[in-house]
This record gives sequence, C-alpha cells and structure tokens, in this order.
Amino acid sequence: MAGVDGPRGISASRRLLALGVGLAVIVGLAATGAVGAPPDGNETVSEEAYRQPAPEPGDPYFEAAADDGSWVSYENPRDEYRSPYLGDGSGKICVTLLNENGDPVIGESVPNTTVTIPTGGATTWHSEADPMTVEFPMNEHHEFPLDGDQFGTSPDVAQGDGYMDSHCIELHGNPEDATLTYGEAQLSGEYADRIDVVGYIQQVPEGDGWDTDIDPIDAAEPYDEAGGGWTYNAAENATHAQAVVVLQLDAPADERFDPTESNSTESTESQTTDDDDEPSSTDDMMPGFGVLTAIVALSVAVLARYRS
Repeated sequence: MAGVDGPRGISASRRLLALGVGLAVIVGLAATGAVGAPPDGNETVSEEAYRQPAPEPGDPYFEAAADDGSWVSYENPRDEYRSPYLGDGSGKICVTLLNENGDPVIGESVPNTTVTIPTGGATTWHSEADPMTVEFPMNEHHEFPLDGDQFGTSPDVAQGDGYMDSHCIELHGNPEDATLTYGEAQLSGEYADRIDVVGYIQQVPEGDGWDTDIDPIDAAEPYDEAGGGWTYNAAENATHAQAVVVLQLDAPADERFDPTESNSTESTESQTTDDDDEPSSTDDMMPGFGVLTAIVALSVAVLARYRS
C-alpha cells in the first residue's frame, strides 16, 4: 500500500519543497531590498555640504604651523589685535552652521538671515565684536566664508579634518587675567525659524590647543552648561580659549532634497546613448523585479517538472 513514502508522497513532497525554496528566496530578496524596496539613503537636506579645503602652505590664507605638528593657524580677515596690546590673552568666537545631515554649510538656503552673539567687557575694542554677527549666506557677506577647521581629524593636518567648517572672529592682546564673556545666540531675518541653536562648545585648553576630535552636534551643550565665557590664567598657561555656537538647518520636509542625487545630472547626461529614446523596460522602471521574475519562473518550471 502506498503511504506517505510511496511515489505519490514523494512527488507531493518535492513540489512542496520546490515551492518552499522559491518562496524563501523571494522573501529573502525582498528583505534585502533586491525586489525594489527603497534603499536606505542619506537624510534629505535643504542645503548641500560646503566643501572648502583648508589652506595649505603657500596659500594666502595659510598663516603658520607648529614645528612639531601640534597646531596650525589660518589667516582670518576678522582677526584683530588690541591696541594697546595688554597681554597674551587671545581667543575665538565661532559659528558653525550645519545642514540637516550635520555637514557644514554657508547658509545659501537661508539668505537675509543673521545670527548675533552678544559680547562685552574684554571684546569692546574689537571692531567686529560687541556684538559678533554672522550674515547668511556667508560667501556674500564675509571675505572668507569659513575660516576655521574646528572639527574632525585627519593624519594630514595638525588639527581638524582638512576642511573648513566654522566662521570666527579672533581677539588678541587682552590682559592675561581678563575675563571674556559672550551671550546666547540670537537669530533674526527671513529664515530665522529654519535654524536651530543646537548649543555651545567652549574649551579652555590650557596650552594644548583646541580639541577637534569631537562631533559638533554631540558636543554642543546648553548655554549655561558651556560656560558663557572664560577668565585667562597665565599661571596655568591658559591664555587662549575658544567658543563655538553650533547651529543646524531645519527646513520643511517638502523643501529638502537627497544630497546623493544633487550632482547626478552631469554624469547621467555623459552616459546618454542612442538607445535613450527607446521605451524603458519593466525591469528599468522597477529595480529588482527582473530578479523576482526569474525566480518565480524557475519555481514554476520546477513545479511543472515534478508534476509531470
């Protein structure tokens, strides 16, 4: 008597096995995105990253570097020395504007907008302090849009990642016991509501230089926690300090774009062929479904074979 192990049972088992294998492969491909599931891409942004390489020796904006490679300095048009020069107290107050992805930008998407940082006391002599202002887009209002490489690391540069990311004012010549203060950032203008104040980063490095190996968004703190200023201390070699105001764009979702596709036009046009006028195939319109079709066809063929 033919039971489950007889000829009919074997045929049925093989059909079920073939169907199961086919379905399992299809499900696996769907899970990995091979059957047309949208790939995980970068977050959309309202402004593309601004890639400005840091000046190198010989560039007019390259100022100096330590012989031991511990620091590097770039020329800053908003760098001023106190007159009379009262000591070695120096510092920087900077603004870093990031897009929704956390990449440095210069504010082309938020024109006619300004960030103001109140300062006072030891900064009143600086012609562009009291308060410090940065107008967007920076390339239209400031001689050097980004003048500081405050964040990132690279083996090729002493500090930073080799790309400028901040706009700063620099102050030199303050007394070595002076106290420098700054207030909370104030946004005004046409697109002020599209910029968030992420926070503040303040470092008094006591001679070790600015620590660039940090993420500006992760490192930013509320104003009260960051410090709001510092007092120089020559005895501890703390005659230099810096503060960075970290800002981030936050535009409506329908006004953002995928940065990975923003430069695709030229490459697409360069690959145009004479066949471009032909209608697109189903596989072209639905990526991954060519693979799915082949698997289904294979599964059907296997089933048909064993049914025969």
